[in-house]
Amino acid sequence: MPAVRYRSHMELALAEASAAAARGEVPIGAVIVGPAGQVLASAGNRTREHSDPTAHAEILAIRAACLALGAERLEGCDLHVMLEPCAMCAAAISFARLRRLYFGAPDPKGGAVENGVRFFASPTCHHAPEIYGGIDAARAGEMLRAFFAERR
Repeated sequence: MPAVRYRSHMELALAEASAAAARGEVPIGAVIVGPAGQVLASAGNRTREHSDPTAHAEILAIRAACLALGAERLEGCDLHVMLEPCAMCAAAISFARLRRLYFGAPDPKGGAVENGVRFFASPTCHHAPEIYGGIDAARAGEMLRAFFAERR
């Protein structure tokens, strides 16, 4: 994927996160991009709205992209998400066979890519995407800090 394009995809992920926050959800947004650079799916967290702890932005985007392609795997596709994925989402990324993972802010408490269990480094991981962290990390981190500061 050309370097100039990842930033616009992260912009869309941040917009999805902002929409999630407006719904009262934790502001996480995700975008799945196809091999030709086309957006296949985008989503924001909907765990509260759906009363579903698995309704993370990454999971919803993966489901929508699979439906759009009519396939269970997203080989050649990339995921852009504004926060380091948790263990559940990392497993879904692996099972979907996503080519690349671009994420914004690290998540020392709940992340499972660079922090925590480091899912993709596990010998039991079936597929590990190329990983690029720190994309717009400052903006992503600030959005999360502001969201939680309002609730404290």
